[in-house]
Amino acid sequence: MAERGRVQRARRLVVKIGSALLTDDGRGLDVTALAGWVDQLTALIRDDIEVVLVSSGSVAEGMSRLGWRERPQHLHELQAAAAVGQMGLVQTWEAQFKRHGLHSAQILLTHDDLSDRKRYLNARSTLRTLLDLGVIPIVNENDTVVTDEIRFGDNDTLGALVANLVEADGLVILTDQDGLFDRDPRKHADATLVDERLASDAGLDAMAAGGAGMLGRGGMQTKVRAARLAARSGAFTVIVGGRLEQVITRLRAGESLGTLLLPEQGRIAARKQWLASHLKTRGQLVLDDGAVRVLCQGGRSLLPVGVRSVTGQFRRGEMVSCADEFGREVARGLVNYDADEARAIAGRSSDRIAEVLGYVSDEEMIHRDNLVIV
Repeated sequence: MAERGRVQRARRLVVKIGSALLTDDGRGLDVTALAGWVDQLTALIRDDIEVVLVSSGSVAEGMSRLGWRERPQHLHELQAAAAVGQMGLVQTWEAQFKRHGLHSAQILLTHDDLSDRKRYLNARSTLRTLLDLGVIPIVNENDTVVTDEIRFGDNDTLGALVANLVEADGLVILTDQDGLFDRDPRKHADATLVDERLASDAGLDAMAAGGAGMLGRGGMQTKVRAARLAARSGAFTVIVGGRLEQVITRLRAGESLGTLLLPEQGRIAARKQWLASHLKTRGQLVLDDGAVRVLCQGGRSLLPVGVRSVTGQFRRGEMVSCADEFGREVARGLVNYDADEARAIAGRSSDRIAEVLGYVSDEEMIHRDNLVIV
């Protein structure tokens, strides 16, 4: 299929690996399998593809170390298992990437980290910096501190949110099934693997019906929901069997493995639409003629030097309107500084931000990726 070319063209991928795969269905970390995935991910990285790894397995590994055969029901027991298992999980990933001379970094997130705009931008900046440095971020939910009210509920959802966060081209979900089938293959021998669909296809819900395995919190339904979340930022999702021989390498070569769920829009168009329809602006930046020109004609970021005045009260990461000197709105975007900080650096060159504020969060007032012309 022509759409499989998206996987080949992708330059930034989020790869999520489930608990059943990582722990050989609960028997402890499967180091051999893990080493194989690292070998394949390293090949992507050597080909200048940025990779963020979302790794389940901390609770399952903790259960194995503690000798527990069934997933606990009590939250404090789950948190204890996660604390024990996370030690072995991150050490194993680090050791395997180290074989290839690559550095890795542990990132533990909660729902609050991605729902609060300031923390969202901080997490985004950290992840993008790690990618710029050639470091592989290894992301997991912070199971040791989450509560029922704030947890993501499954790492499929976390993988999709991370894909949104880093503006990935695609999300690859490695699971213990070959992909999404039109019927439950465990009950119907004639079930057929779904090759490609739009993530928004309502018919996917009936196909995905069914529970999760013993070790996980998700199931095929959470993977479909994750694909829809990823599609909001224009990312495709591949749901595929992680035990298939050289699965990541073969996907990258364009082989039709698993199920490809597609967004209705491209990544840039989807993000711009989201920005344009953002509910409420929190303030306004009045720009000089030069700044208006480079935004509207050059497609560049907004620098502090082009800002004449700042009105309103807003926090870093909130939406602001950008107007010309006659008050006409020309753009809107997510601002990188709080209102008082923006006022202090308005009209100044980026190399003076540290002198004025004592630190630099970003060189831009609004990055072009977070800006839409109206």
